[in-house]
Amino acid sequence: MSKEGRISGKYVTGRKKIECNLPVILFQEENNFITYCPALDLSGYGATEAESNKSFEIVLGEYFRYTVNKNSLAEDLKKMGWIIRKNLKRNPIPPSMSKLLETNEDFTRIFNNHEFKKTNRTIDIPALA
Repeated sequence: MSKEGRISGKYVTGRKKIECNLPVILFQEENNFITYCPALDLSGYGATEAESNKSFEIVLGEYFRYTVNKNSLAEDLKKMGWIIRKNLKRNPIPPSMSKLLETNEDFTRIFNNHEFKKTNRTIDIPALA
């Protein structure tokens, strides 16, 4: 993670990036730190917070690389509750935290069973068009 709380996932593409401010939570489970973004349903883990954040950046980059190469990013985001407008040049809208608690079993389990630290981070999402 770079300064200012921005996560890029280290995925480089010639396409424009969309900046999205998303909630990211950090919690501990079985002696591991876990960094989890419920809006993308992605997580990274490590023995320390720094390792967990680094792991998350790698997972995020691989997710974007795979979905962009398969041309499935927009469809995958829709399945997770994102609003993707017909004009793909307009920013997508992530699901609200309350909607995620209703639809995401992993997030509901974490929310109900773990102490966690929530932060909002700017995540660079590859442009959809």
